[in-house]
Amino acid sequence: MSVLEVSNIHKTFDKEEVLKGISFTLEKGEVLAIIGSSGGGKTTLLRCLNHLIIPDKGRITVNDDVIFDSERTDKISEAELRKKRLHFGLVFQQFNLFPQYNVMKNLTLAAYLLEDERIKKEKGSKEDRKAAHAKVDAKAEEILKKVGLYEKKDAYPCELSGGQQQRVAIARALILNPDILCFDEPTSALDPELTGEVLKVISGLKSSDSTMIVVTHEMEFARRVADKIIFIADGIIEEEGTPEEVFEHPKSEKMKNFFSKSVEVISGGES
Repeated sequence: MSVLEVSNIHKTFDKEEVLKGISFTLEKGEVLAIIGSSGGGKTTLLRCLNHLIIPDKGRITVNDDVIFDSERTDKISEAELRKKRLHFGLVFQQFNLFPQYNVMKNLTLAAYLLEDERIKKEKGSKEDRKAAHAKVDAKAEEILKKVGLYEKKDAYPCELSGGQQQRVAIARALILNPDILCFDEPTSALDPELTGEVLKVISGLKSSDSTMIVVTHEMEFARRVADKIIFIADGIIEEEGTPEEVFEHPKSEKMKNFFSKSVEVISGGES
């Protein structure tokens, strides 16, 4: 059974239709790489999935929970919207860490708030709250070890490299146990020498059975790590399949042109 079902998603900004009927499914444990030229709709799609942007039309289902349906007529409350967003963990291009907090607090802040909300609802005690926070702390330390940053738990973002900040952002997304972990060009703000360390962490998450969607311009990474590739151009899915199908046997002329230009850029950078 599919973890994620996306059906006929449309989104228009200022009379420009950015998404023109996007549909796909994703199975548990799969890694989906979304590729395409800038302005094709990749980031808009990711933000629609995360409810940062509300689509104009379509349907999105996660584990049989309908998180968006344009046929729904009643208004979604802010509390319900927050709950729906918890299905996804989103790692942005620009890290978006809180500069005034150290690494541990960046990881634990949202998790503390969720636990406090749960305990208040259940009429729990101060001891319950203290125990819940301790569990969050233990989990944060475990995740920091996983991404290789445990020794930086007391450091502030300004004391970290770009690659380390992005790894903290990944850890922050993981701590809330999302059904699907989403990355929006996770290496685009990094120098080339720092890109490898972030891609290594993302690759390592695949072995932990995480379900992931990665919008990326790193073609070799997409080829090596993804189970499924979607190529988006002009708001539609032009090509979809395994890395071998998409990269070795593309059917779309737009995909062929995009791939040839990507090879030219890579070749140009190495010459």
